Amino acid sequence: MVREQKVYILLTDTGSILTKLIKLYTNKPYNHASISFDSNLTEVYSFGRKNVNNPFDGGFVKEDVRRGLFEEADCAIYSYTVTDVEMQNMKNYIKELKKQKEYYRYNFLGLFGFLLNKPIERKNAFFCSQFVATVLKKSNSIYFKKPESLIAPNDLQEISKFELVYEGKLKAYHNKEITIRPHFVPVGM
Repeated sequence: MVREQKVYILLTDTGSILTKLIKLYTNKPYNHASISFDSNLTEVYSFGRKNVNNPFDGGFVKEDVRRGLFEEADCAIYSYTVTDVEMQNMKNYIKELKKQKEYYRYNFLGLFGFLLNKPIERKNAFFCSQFVATVLKKSNSIYFKKPESLIAPNDLQEISKFELVYEGKLKAYHNKEITIRPHFVPVGM
């Protein structure tokens, strides 16, 4: 029997200077993407700042979405149902990244390629949405029409298999201990 599980995609706007600059270009509400394998968002992974105070020191990170830049963040949380095998494929990929995280860095050059609509893929380097798209592709159930290095956070919102489960302040999501249910979007948060 195949058991299904959920993967969670977290899109955020932290209000940081870098986010504001990206927002000027994209004109989209969310400019950072992360992935989690639990509804409480206790283990959230992305490519971002290794040090909260230094936006230029980036790489593979396990994010604490209850502190730092995320404390006042706006967010949208999507769920995606996968099989055990699909989940294991994604978790195995993350496990390998964790083991070798010191060899991974943020793909700043890839961001420029994104701006020019020219994919720039570098070995062991990702930006946030490129990373999330790559992890999702490892499930072998999601395929993108363009290279992962051209995937923006808003592209992830447009995947028909994703279900919006929450939109609002990330702090409110944690403080209210919202139970994720199909088609549940709190109103007035």
